Amino acid sequence: MKYIICTFLISIASLIQAQELTTYEVPQELFYTAHNDDFTVKVRIPGGDWKDLYEYKVGVDMDTQSTASMVSFDFTGMVEVQVRKNNGLVNAVQIRPLSYGITPKVQEQIITFTLDQPRKISLEVNGDKLQNLHIFANAVLTNKPDPDDPNVLYFGPGLHQPKDLPGDVFHIPSDKTVFIDGGAVIKAKLLVDNAHDVRIVGHGIVFQPERGVEIRHSQNVTVDGPIFINPKHYTIYGGQTTGLTVRNIKSFSNQGWSDGIDLMACSDVVIDDVFMRNSDDCIAIYGHRWQFYGNAQNYQVKNSTLWADIAHPINIGGHGNAEAGGDTIENIAFTNIDILEHDEDDRNYQGCLSIACADNNLVRNVSYKNIRIEDFQEGQLFHFRVVFNPKYSSASGRGIENITLENIEYNGWGANPSIILGYNEERLVKDIQIKGLKINGKLISNATDGNIKIGEHAVQVDFK
Repeated sequence: MKYIICTFLISIASLIQAQELTTYEVPQELFYTAHNDDFTVKVRIPGGDWKDLYEYKVGVDMDTQSTASMVSFDFTGMVEVQVRKNNGLVNAVQIRPLSYGITPKVQEQIITFTLDQPRKISLEVNGDKLQNLHIFANAVLTNKPDPDDPNVLYFGPGLHQPKDLPGDVFHIPSDKTVFIDGGAVIKAKLLVDNAHDVRIVGHGIVFQPERGVEIRHSQNVTVDGPIFINPKHYTIYGGQTTGLTVRNIKSFSNQGWSDGIDLMACSDVVIDDVFMRNSDDCIAIYGHRWQFYGNAQNYQVKNSTLWADIAHPINIGGHGNAEAGGDTIENIAFTNIDILEHDEDDRNYQGCLSIACADNNLVRNVSYKNIRIEDFQEGQLFHFRVVFNPKYSSASGRGIENITLENIEYNGWGANPSIILGYNEERLVKDIQIKGLKINGKLISNATDGNIKIGEHAVQVDFK
C-alpha cells in the first residue's frame, strides 16, 4: 500500500512539474505604440493564477490595411486561454485552422479554451478575419544557448537597434548562434552573407525591418522561432544557399512585395511548422533571380499554416536563367498544410497551389499531400501552367512534369476553375496524378466534377 501511495504521489508531482508557462514583457519603448486594445488575453496553468499577455497590433491585408492582434507565450503540459472581446457583441467565435478541432466556450464577452500542445491559431469573432486575434503558443525552449558563450550573439529582453551600422542591419558571421529572447524586439534586418553554420533561434520579435532575415551565398543556416511583424518586403529572403532550415517562425506583412519566404537558387531546404500571413506569396521557390544562380532542389515544406491575403500561398517556377537555357526546380514535397486564405483578382496569379513555369525552367517531381484548404475569397485551388509572362520573365518554361496531388481537401465556394495548361507541343505539362481530391466532402474522380480546365499541351492527367 505504501508503494502504491508513493507511486501515486510521484506521478502527481511529475505532472505538476511538467506544467510550465512562460510569458514575456513588451519593451517599454513600445508599450503604448505597439498595443492593440481589441482583445484582452490571459493564460494560466489549470488551477493557477491568470497571467496577462501583451496584445501586439499587426498589419494585415494590403487591400484594406487592417489592424489585427497577436499574442505569444510558451508552455508545456496544458494551458487555459481566456480572451475578452473589448468592443462589440460576441455572436459567434471560430478558431482556425478548423482541422485542429478547437471549440471554445463563450459567455457574453469572454471566450475560453484549452490547449494541450503548441499551436498557432486565429480566433475570429463574428466571422471577422481582418481584426482577428492570432495566438502563438510555443513549446518552452530547452537547451537555450548560453548568453555568455563567445559564439552566441544574445538579444536579451528589451528593444534592439543598430547604433553605428548603416541601414538598420545586424550582420551575422559564420559559426554564430543568434539567440533572441522572448522579451526581445529587434528593429533591424538580420543579414547572413557568405557565411556558414549560423543559427538564429528564440521566441522574440523582429519588428518592421526592411527584410526579416536575408541569407545570401551561404551554407547550413537555421532560423527557428522568431515572430516577424510587418517587414517592408520579405520575411525570409534566401539566395544561392544550401542547407537552409526555417522552423516555427510566425510572419505578418501587408505591403507590396512583402512575400513571406522567397528562395532563389536554394537547395536542401526544410520549412517546418511555420505560420505565414502575407500580402504576397507566402512561400515562393525560384531558380536564378538577380545575383543568385543555380537550380532549386530538395525541399520539404510541412506541418504549416499559410494565409495569403494577396497572391499565392504556394508559388513555384516563375524565375530562372532564361539566357542560359533555364534552371531545374525539382524534388519538392509539401505535406500536412492548412491554407486559410487566398485572394487574388488577376487570373494569371491565382492558385493556392501554383506552378507558373517560365524562363526556360523545368519543374518536376513535386508532391502535395494532406493539404486542407479552407474557404477563400477569390482564386483557384491549383494552377499548373507553362507560361511566358513578359512582365517577369524572358521566355516560357521548358515544362512541368511528374506532379502528385494526394488527399487535397477543399471546403468552400470561392474557387474559380483550376487550370492545367502547357505552352506548345514541346513545352508540356505532363504526368499529373490526382488522388483523393475532395471538394466539400465529395470525392472527385474527373476534371468536370473538380471544376478543372485541362487545356492544350497537357497530357497524362490521371485521377485515382
